[in-house]
Amino acid sequence: MPDQDAILNALKTVKDPELNVNIVDLGLVYTFQNQEDGVVDVEMTLTSPACPAGPEILRNAVAALETLEGVSKANVKLVMTPPWTPERMTDDARDALGIF
Repeated sequence: MPDQDAILNALKTVKDPELNVNIVDLGLVYTFQNQEDGVVDVEMTLTSPACPAGPEILRNAVAALETLEGVSKANVKLVMTPPWTPERMTDDARDALGIF
């Protein structure tokens, strides 16, 4: 099974196509954990419940995780609680978006 760093690095390859910033730095990934038999469970959100790129982001997250050695299936669950806020972003995301 991949370790936490490998999972985060895989998820960092997934970008919000509208903002061009990865979902980890945006603070969209809430939880993740390895299960038995190579299954990874992820709970994440979107910047807006009506985000038009939502389905694409979710598909890309699943695809990124399933390329990891030892991962047979990725379950990516969309949650809206707690709601996303800009305070969840990393400094790198803020810099990329020009938010100071």
